[in-house]
Amino acid sequence: MHMPIRNAAKAIILDNGRILVNRNQNSVGDMCYGLKNGDIYFDLPGGGQNQYETIEDALKRECIEETGYAVRIVRLCAIYEEISLNERFRAEYEQYAHKMHFVFRCHLTGETGPLSEEKDLDMLGSEWVPVEDVKELPLYPLRIRDHIDALLCAEAPMYLGSEFVE
Repeated sequence: MHMPIRNAAKAIILDNGRILVNRNQNSVGDMCYGLKNGDIYFDLPGGGQNQYETIEDALKRECIEETGYAVRIVRLCAIYEEISLNERFRAEYEQYAHKMHFVFRCHLTGETGPLSEEKDLDMLGSEWVPVEDVKELPLYPLRIRDHIDALLCAEAPMYLGSEFVE
């Protein structure tokens, strides 16, 4: 069986002690992260890289589409691999079942763009959350949430490992 590996660029956008996150409501039942249908969860702005698109361009495009904010990439913070063990998820969302997350620290450029009419699956909107509150959120992937303080201050990129998720 051939399963594609999807590159996903994620942005840690810090502004006045707050991080921009996307609020989502689970619509795929028990297929991802052990969430139940209707559960609220969060993730960082960003998304999948298209063929022939640089990872940097993918991140900038996704931030504009999801949040309306233009960003400038400061540095690579982390790399993390995630593989779904859920057979139903693998069958229905094959392109999302094996991901490499490239997490970048970004600054706002001051420019804004139009919010896309095509929000990601489950996405309700974006909101600014105080840095100290991020660890209390159901922010996925959990490895990113659990290392958020280190990601904000590390001088070199971190490898957050590979993880199988239910």
